[in-house]
Amino acid sequence: MELVPTAAERAREQFSAVVTQHGRSLFRAARAVLDSDADAEDAVGEAVLRAWQAWDRLRTPEAARAWLLKIVVNCACELRKKQGRVTYTDELERLAGAAEEEPAHGLWEAVLRLPEEQRAAVVLYYYEELSVAETAKTLGVAQGTVKSRLSRARERLRELLNEEES
Repeated sequence: MELVPTAAERAREQFSAVVTQHGRSLFRAARAVLDSDADAEDAVGEAVLRAWQAWDRLRTPEAARAWLLKIVVNCACELRKKQGRVTYTDELERLAGAAEEEPAHGLWEAVLRLPEEQRAAVVLYYYEELSVAETAKTLGVAQGTVKSRLSRARERLRELLNEEES
């Protein structure tokens, strides 16, 4: 006798597959907003919980990735606001002026050194391959704002990577 999965079981399996498929993207998006891996993991966890609670309201499964990214960016922004300005102990030496800022080693490290707004735009547009319109919608800003953030970010990345080469 073959058991047919219930609608709830099918929904759970579908949700699990979507989250597994896009897990790295969710983490990258959260990390673009937050300053630590642990905080990004917390934001992703909260986003997955919220997404599961609203899963039945998602109209088109094709939009799941963009929908999840929007939720994770919102959770990351909320966590950032709740925390206020946090200084991690591994940054204290640099902040105290004990050493000059080290050059970025590689593109991802340079991206992580961008200001939060530029970093989020870069991650969503280049790493997650969202369009300018989708990036703007995810971040809740105008398309022109996304374009200017990307332009400024590219210039800053050129500077950071040129410093690394010299």
